[in-house]
Amino acid sequence: MSALTETIDVVVNEAAGGTHDTRVLQLAREDGTPLPAYRPGAHLDVYLPNGLVRQYSLCGPNAQASDYRLAVKRSSESRGGSEWLFNHAGNGTQLRIGMPRHAFGVDETAKHHILVAGGIGVTPILSMAYALQAAGKSYQFEYFVRSDADAVFRAEIMGSSLAGQTRIYPALAPDAVRERITDLLSASKAQSHLYVCGPAALMQMTAELARGALGDGNVHMEAFGPLAVANADEREFTVKLNTRGGVVTVPPGKSVLACLRDAGHEIESSCEVGVCGTCMMRVVEGEPDHRDSYLTDDERVAGTYFIPCVSRSKSPVLVLASDT
Repeated sequence: MSALTETIDVVVNEAAGGTHDTRVLQLAREDGTPLPAYRPGAHLDVYLPNGLVRQYSLCGPNAQASDYRLAVKRSSESRGGSEWLFNHAGNGTQLRIGMPRHAFGVDETAKHHILVAGGIGVTPILSMAYALQAAGKSYQFEYFVRSDADAVFRAEIMGSSLAGQTRIYPALAPDAVRERITDLLSASKAQSHLYVCGPAALMQMTAELARGALGDGNVHMEAFGPLAVANADEREFTVKLNTRGGVVTVPPGKSVLACLRDAGHEIESSCEVGVCGTCMMRVVEGEPDHRDSYLTDDERVAGTYFIPCVSRSKSPVLVLASDT
């Protein structure tokens, strides 16, 4: 079994209210044996009893702990995963989870770390803050929320050693958020790296400003949905499978994954929004148009892998192999 499909049976040993629309879940093995260690910023798949698979960041204060902590936000845009966990996961609920994945994490070469979180996007950022604090690294933690009541882990953060490096901003207008991000980038130290997770508008604005100030390689972001692409190219292109034969046309508005399946090819998938990597394929020839949230920046530049549920092709023909 590959690392992508290996799973672990766990039980919810604590379910607490984080805010009015957020629940914090503590997961552990029933026999108490330790769960695999993870690096700060990691996320994992949660396999739900209703058949859905969803991704959540690990937000515990200790990546070596014997249990995992998740925060689940109920959303009006939920596709059924967070809604189920919010309403049904309680003490004793049995779940299946995947192995931690590490597409988002701190850069050890950075001299200073700027952590930016918006809303529930605090989850991976919080684990990074704890790790940086424990290691004595230089960092600052900027947390934007709709209101004080929406600040998940507020009491924990402000009552911990993180408080001195943390600023929480409730109810700022978009222009005020932009001004704050601009100011902190203007005052940033040499060789700073910025990490951002939260609503798409916050991430895109922050990443745009930070790339101009710090450079592309010093900006890191995490999203649990397909990336919005400005002026996205939706032209028709062709996909070939070098190991199975056949040519498949991919029209505008339809995913490579759907077209391959329509042509009779069985491709394993899970989230189908570009965040889990289950459907990942190898690029043999052509230039991918990456729109996923799974591959790292270096992997996108290398162009070796492709996520067919959301990504497209910049070249007229894309040759793929499923033997990743």
